[in-house]
Amino acid sequence: NKAAREMRERVGRLVGDVVEGMPWLGTFHAIGAKMLRRHAELVGLQSNFTILDTDDQLRLLKQLIQAADLDEKRWPARQLAGLIDGWKNKGLTPAQIDAGESELYANGRGQELYAAYQTRLAALNACDFGDLLLHMLVILQRDRDVLAEYQRRFKYIMVDEYQDTNSVQYLWLRLLAQERKNIACVGDDDQSIYSWRGAQVENILKFEKDFPGAKIIRLEQNYRSTPHILGAASGVIANNSGRLGKQLWTELDVGEKVKVLGVWDGPEEARRVSEEIESAQRAGTSLDEVAILVRAQHQTREFEDRFIATGINYRIVGGFRFYERAEIRDALAYLRVVAQPADDLAFDR
Repeated sequence: NKAAREMRERVGRLVGDVVEGMPWLGTFHAIGAKMLRRHAELVGLQSNFTILDTDDQLRLLKQLIQAADLDEKRWPARQLAGLIDGWKNKGLTPAQIDAGESELYANGRGQELYAAYQTRLAALNACDFGDLLLHMLVILQRDRDVLAEYQRRFKYIMVDEYQDTNSVQYLWLRLLAQERKNIACVGDDDQSIYSWRGAQVENILKFEKDFPGAKIIRLEQNYRSTPHILGAASGVIANNSGRLGKQLWTELDVGEKVKVLGVWDGPEEARRVSEEIESAQRAGTSLDEVAILVRAQHQTREFEDRFIATGINYRIVGGFRFYERAEIRDALAYLRVVAQPADDLAFDR
């Protein structure tokens, strides 16, 4: 994980080689995987369990949907995968899914298929990314000895980007920190943008309630943006009622005012942006100094068409991730079969 590597490098610059002796520096999922391999038998797995990726998960769910005699076009596997991922992010096992939640898929069969999915994963000695946290939550809640072991081990707990934590991560931290209550979290309630994948900004909003006596330090000086940019951002976010509040300031020069342009559609947006770029070029700006940020990859299409038509050189950054390429997934499937001959999903691929 890039963010975890960068964090390790930054810590290394501060403390030196000591960072190499810090095995518990990583993402929630990486730490969860490490813990789960030590206690896998407590949830019916072996320590060499396989971690399924999204493609494997969807293929397994399609098999279960077909076995349940459901129309996969009406009840797509991706929809069920999203529900299961959401339930796991909330820390819910199949037994904890109520009728209302179950009704969200196939007229009330959501809980049944979630349970069948978990049973199939156990038979494959596999888990998905959500299980790395959910299984360990179940273990920590159920086994006092294991919980006590990690409460003793983790004398200090530090969490970055706390506003992006979901329910299962929050429950993890409450359990691990309840003994020593020595937890430090860094986050920005105004930067919570991942609610669509389960993040709950409420976790940071109620931090002082969860940990009475906590010291709050507001980092309000901005080193990147100009006063005009900060003023525009503060004016927008001030309309959000679910926030702790802060007053951003900077020592940078005032800079240019923020310009907001309204357009009706993608082609018009691409035309206006290309005109801005051409104007900047005439004023002496190099294309290397121009960047266009988009929310989704498909939005680049309109810009590409426009830039080709107007002769503006460009470079797309992004695309398929390395491990999502078909040839890489094929090679990994071979390796998984060698490591675990019972891995039917890898064999099928």
